Amino acid sequence: MKSFIINHPRYSRYLMVLVACCSVFSYSRPPDNSPVPVNCRQLILVITDSVFSSNGFLICYQRNTNKDAWTPVRNKLPALIGRNGLGWGKGLNLIDSSKLPLKTEGDARSPAGVFTLGPAFGYAKTDEMKGLKIPYIHITQMLECIDDANSDYYNQLILKNEAEKVDWQSSEKMYYSGKWYEQGVIINHNSSPVINGEGSCIFLHNWSQPDETTSGCTEIEPAELKKIIFWLDSEANPVFVQLTAKLYEEYKYSWELP
Repeated sequence: MKSFIINHPRYSRYLMVLVACCSVFSYSRPPDNSPVPVNCRQLILVITDSVFSSNGFLICYQRNTNKDAWTPVRNKLPALIGRNGLGWGKGLNLIDSSKLPLKTEGDARSPAGVFTLGPAFGYAKTDEMKGLKIPYIHITQMLECIDDANSDYYNQLILKNEAEKVDWQSSEKMYYSGKWYEQGVIINHNSSPVINGEGSCIFLHNWSQPDETTSGCTEIEPAELKKIIFWLDSEANPVFVQLTAKLYEEYKYSWELP
């Protein structure tokens, strides 16, 4: 577990940051059957046509309290996901494996469910991110996300030059990923606890072009993603929800979704 400087007024020193366990927000117990925390006031919703679809749409919502209705803050945005569609991820919700396959490493599925969010990240230096209301990780040449299921660092962001041992054969070299990782937000999938082989390195990040697919992340148009990154506020305890249209209709009321 290695440290990164996080650019946020509430975090002025080095913190331990994991892709697998890097929620820095203060989530309270969800009401009744809903996995959405009661103190969540920002929600990013992604809906796809089917379990096999690799595209869908994204909408951002906000509310003042858990007694208020969710209100959209901007129009629907096209979204791209894994080339093999969706599989249940490991987040806040219970999993019914009869409805979707379970996500595993290398399956090219994006995780379905309800997830907390970690820091934003990008190539911009921290002093270029003034006005950001969530923590931020500046991507350097040494930063890697470990997707080798046999590594002790599985599903972690690691500064390679600070690792106690380099025991991985595969990783996402963030600095060399081009436009995709120019900016993004960490989605806390498979985070508590980390189970090796059940999926790693899941982000909301830029798309390079609007007709591509991913190996498990969710992508949107860069200019719109930048607006979302600066909209997100750690005080609002935001979550990320990703479902098929059918599952959304099934869980909408019990999960208290928009």
